[in-house]
Amino acid sequence: MTYTTRQGDMWDTISKHVYGTEKQLHTLIKANPGHRHTIVFSAGVILTVPEIDTNQNQELLPPWK
Repeated sequence: MTYTTRQGDMWDTISKHVYGTEKQLHTLIKANPGHRHTIVFSAGVILTVPEIDTNQNQELLPPWK
């Protein structure tokens, strides 16, 4: 899957948009090493968005979530 950035996107906001949490920004950076030094994206940058195991993320949540 890919994600095309909008002006002003940052790693954490992209992670929140595609994964539902900011905590996966390291996954996005690892999949897009050519942009690892980018802090604020311009519009139109196409990033690779790897699939993640959503069950793994649920294990990090407290039992009441």
